[in-house]
Order: sequence, then structure tokens, then C-alpha cells
Amino acid sequence: MKLIRLTSMRAKMLIMFVTLTSIPLIVVGLLSYQKSYNTVSGHSKASTMLAASQLGRNIDVLFEDAGKLLELGKNPQVIRFLFSQTDTYDDAKEILNTFSLYRETYKYDSVLNITMVNLYGRGISERKGVFQMDRNPMRNPHFQELMNRPDEILNIPPTDSSPLDRLDGFDYPRQNVISIMTAVKNGITHEVIGYIVIDLVDTGLEQYRNNVIIGKTGFFYVTDRTGRPIFYPANKPDAFKMVNNLDLSANLAKAQASYVDSTSGKPKFIVFTTSSMTGWKIVGVVPLQEIMVEANSIRQLIIISVALSIIFAIALNFFITARLTRPVQLLKNKMRQAASGYFDAKVKPTGHDEIADLGISFNTMLEKINDLIDQHVKEQDHIQKAELRTLQAQIHPHFLYNTLDSIVWMAEAGKNDQVILLVQALSRFFRSSLNRGLDWIPLKEELEHARSYLVIQRVRYRDILDFEIEAPNFLDDCRILKMTLQPIVENALYHGIKNKRGKGLIRISCEEASNQELRIVVSDNGIGMSEERLAKLREQLSRHFIPEETTGSEVSGGFGLHNVAQRLRLYYGESYKIEVDSVDREGTTVTFRIPKQRR
Repeated sequence: MKLIRLTSMRAKMLIMFVTLTSIPLIVVGLLSYQKSYNTVSGHSKASTMLAASQLGRNIDVLFEDAGKLLELGKNPQVIRFLFSQTDTYDDAKEILNTFSLYRETYKYDSVLNITMVNLYGRGISERKGVFQMDRNPMRNPHFQELMNRPDEILNIPPTDSSPLDRLDGFDYPRQNVISIMTAVKNGITHEVIGYIVIDLVDTGLEQYRNNVIIGKTGFFYVTDRTGRPIFYPANKPDAFKMVNNLDLSANLAKAQASYVDSTSGKPKFIVFTTSSMTGWKIVGVVPLQEIMVEANSIRQLIIISVALSIIFAIALNFFITARLTRPVQLLKNKMRQAASGYFDAKVKPTGHDEIADLGISFNTMLEKINDLIDQHVKEQDHIQKAELRTLQAQIHPHFLYNTLDSIVWMAEAGKNDQVILLVQALSRFFRSSLNRGLDWIPLKEELEHARSYLVIQRVRYRDILDFEIEAPNFLDDCRILKMTLQPIVENALYHGIKNKRGKGLIRISCEEASNQELRIVVSDNGIGMSEERLAKLREQLSRHFIPEETTGSEVSGGFGLHNVAQRLRLYYGESYKIEVDSVDREGTTVTFRIPKQRR
């Protein structure tokens, strides 16, 4: 308490920090728990309901497929067999063949037996053939029910006695057998003349009930319309006891539902759905804590996380307030000195926290500012030198003298057309070179400047020089740095084509490398250069600044490539790229990429 009174600012920061930290953490924790609990429980309930629905669909599919066999009641031969008391062996054989035909058509794997019997106890089945019942069939309660409701289809579970127990002389276990039964009526009088009974085995349903579990100990079972259990999972010996303690009577009227039963023992989650074909209920039972185990784990994790976060926030407040104020005040004073122009006002950082990193960053920033100032001065000097070299390249005395000599010689020879062509090209060349002192010109004008230069040189070197210029029209309005192409073309002529035997070709092409980048290629088929010279040239071009002695030693415009690279770097920064490829005795290609700029 004494510490808090002496440092009232820390006390205020502690109260504010804990309040602003704890309340959001608690609110977020509660909301996260509620949301995660509802989500996990909803997913668990939905997955359980989905499994119950799948079992219900399996039951419906089983009865729907087998129900197609009831169409046998409309077969004339079957009606004649049930209606009459006398028949031949061929008649019975024809009916059994009809049974086989239906089996082959619908591929029934779950049908055990198909049986037909008339009101006098005379019947026919797949397993026994023609037989005679030893007692009145009307004593069977299922036959009596169908006599009163002939349009009904009875679905009889294994727990009921079979409608044909030992009537056809065949006795098979009933624990996994389901029967479908309906009446056969006379087509004219619509009177009941017999019955069709189809026995099914529920192997597929049994595997589903045994293999599908809910949680760790939950299971599914099936009841009839009244809620009486008819199917249990074979691998759950305690299922019978658990099911007998459940009361579904309050929910039998619903097609599907889910609820928590707490009437006996631990709470249990109950979910059920109804088979549309049979009306049976598919019921899932699982202890509630098993499907909520993930939600409970999330709750514990959130509580621990919130508590640890609050404790950490309080401890962090004491640590920060003790070390934060003084370094920040010192840093503020140094910043004021730097703002006034004193860039040597550096901080001596102590410690290794964020404030110390901020002090180091402040010192680094001052060093960068000093470096940038020095670099700016150097760049201005290099820009001036590069501009001077550009002016020297623009008005090259030897080029001008040679061109004028060519004009005089052609005029004396009476070659007026070539004189006019040369004068026009020279005029366009110098007009583009001067260009009102602008640094940026349209790509169309830069290409025209290079074309004028090549036209002049082709007149002078008509036996050894030819050129091609390719550029799409939509790039005409792109801006480019003036005097970019002509120095490279000059290098290609003097260092490539002039030293080659035979006629040479200089080719200029422009294209879009991307939506933001323009690619220009100048290639020649001159003498090229050796690998050593190419490597040295690439190394020089990769430097940020070309040494004075390198550019000064080049002759006949040879410094043009270095000058172009230097000017591109100064104007475009690191966004430009220049590449030189050459093969000795085959030619050289200069490719550079620059940002695409529209006027």
C-alpha cells in the first residue's frame, strides 16, 4: 500500500489496466464458452440425429425394395392358384419361375422366402413348393387383421410370431427375420382370396446397429409404433436394461425429436426418428456427459486462460510502469533535438525491451538520414555527370562531321534523293535530341529518334547495315527516358556490325512484359564478345555507380551502355532491369525492362 501511495500514477495505471483487461477477457470468455458449447452440442446432436435418420432410411429402403414383390398379387397365375383348389404341376412350376424372375430382376439379397396361401390353407412357397396348412389360416391374427383391412400392408417385426410359423413346413430362426404381408383380392369382386408373405433377414440393419455408436457407450435400437422395443444391438448386453428404464410415450406422436432424460440415474441424451415405411421408431441413447465432453473441455480451457491472462496482465503492469516512463522521456528529448536538425542526438539504450529497441531504431533512423543526405549529394553529382555525358553523346562531333561529309559527297555526285533523305533524317535526329530540354518523351518519339540515326548510318554504311523496328501502336503514348535507345544502337553498330564481314542487322523490338512493365530489346548479329568480356561488362553494369575511370576510357560512344544503365538507375531506381547476352562471333542482345508509364 505504501508503494502504491508513493507512486500514484502506477496505482491509476494498475486500476485502469486491470479493469480494461479483465472485463473484456471475462466477457469474451463467457461468450466463447456459450458459443462453443452451443456449437459442439449442436454438432453432436445433429450427428446423432443424422445417424438415426440413416438407420431409418436403411429400414425404408429394405421394405421399399421388398415391397415390390407384392406386385405378385396381381399376377393372373397367382390369382388362379389362390382362387382354385386344383392345379397342375406346371401351374405351380410357373409360379415358382415367376418368383425367380422377380428375384433376378430386383436382385433381392435380403429376401429369405416368398409364400402365398389361400383362405383354405393351401399355399406355395419358394422353400417348400406347394403345401397344405394343418390348421385354419383365419385363426392367425395377422390374417384376421388383413381380412378386415385388405388394403393394408403389415410389417411384422421379429418379436411377433410369424404369420406362417411352420405352415410351409420350414422352420428358421426368427430373431433376425422381418415379414411383410398383404392380402390378394379378386380383380372383379375385390374379395380377399389369399395372402402374400415375404420374409426378410435384417443382416444389414443389424450390422448398422452394432457398428454405429454414440459417444463411447451409446447405441441405437428400434421400437414399433407403440414404443415396444423390437431390435437391440447384439454387442450391448446392458442395452435391454437401459431401454426398459426409458419412457417414450410422451413423444410417440412426433416424427423425430431429441431431448434429455433425467428421470432415472445419470442424464441421458435421447434422439429418435420415424421410419416412413413402417412407422417404427429408431431411438439413440447416450449418456449426456459423453456427447458434452468436448464442450466441458473447452469450458475448462477458457476459464484457465482467462484467469492466467488476468494474473499476467497485473504482473506485466508493475513491470512496465517501473521501466517505461524514464526511457520514454529520454527518447522524447532526443527526438526534439533531432527535429531541430541536430542529427547526432543519439540515445544510449539500456535493457532489451521494446523501449530499448525503439532507441536503437531511433539511432538507426538518424544514421539512415545522414546516409541518405550523403547519398543524395552523390546522386546529384552523378546525375549532373550523366547528363553531361548524354549531351556529349547527343552532339558527337565525329558523327556530325561524317554525316555532313556524306551529304556534301552525295550532293556533288548529284544524288539529290539521298541528300534529301539524309538531311531529313539528320533534322529529325537533332530535333529529338534537343526536344525542348525534356527528360521524358513518348516511346514513339524515342523510336523515331533511333530510326533517324539508323537511316543516316545506313546511307553511310549501305553495304553492311540494315535495321528493323517493331513496336505495337498501343505503346506509342508510353513515356520513356530520352536518349535511351540511341546509345545502345550506336554501340551495336560500332562494336558489333562494323567489325563483321558481310551485312549486319540491328533489330529493335518493344512489348509489354506485364501490365506494369515495358520490355525493350536491341539485338545485332555482329561479332559479339567473349565470355570474359561479357562477364566483366555484366559486373560493371551491376554496380550502383560506374567508376569514373571506366566510362572515361571508352571511345566512340562505347560508354553509351554504361551511361544508359546509370541514367535508368537514377531515374527509375531499383525497378529497372538491364541484361546483356552475347555469343562470340554471333551477336549481342541488350534487354532492359522499365516501369510502364502513360502520358
